[in-house]
Amino acid sequence: MDLTYKANGTYTEVLAAGRLNMVSAPKLRTFVADVVASGSNRIVVNLGETTFMDSSGLGALIGCLKAARQAGGDLRIAAVQPQVKMVLELTSMDRVLTSYASAEEAFGDD
Repeated sequence: MDLTYKANGTYTEVLAAGRLNMVSAPKLRTFVADVVASGSNRIVVNLGETTFMDSSGLGALIGCLKAARQAGGDLRIAAVQPQVKMVLELTSMDRVLTSYASAEEAFGDD
């Protein structure tokens, strides 16, 4: 999984490309924790190029959400692909991790 980020004014967008599974999940957790530690507590994880997610990946997203909220912010997801959306819906985690069409929309109404 390739991870990059860019600051977009009021939030930071984390771009996750590849497979979010047990191998890459710890990498995502650490990456987002580092972004939060640098002072960005409003995070959008862009999953537009994430082709697969398993339960480990879901756990990593929940861990990232917790880290952002503990820092006084929030984490949202954007551009969710069909397989990832299915995992979110099957586990009812789509109620916790609200999905937006794009990173711009995720914090656009705040």
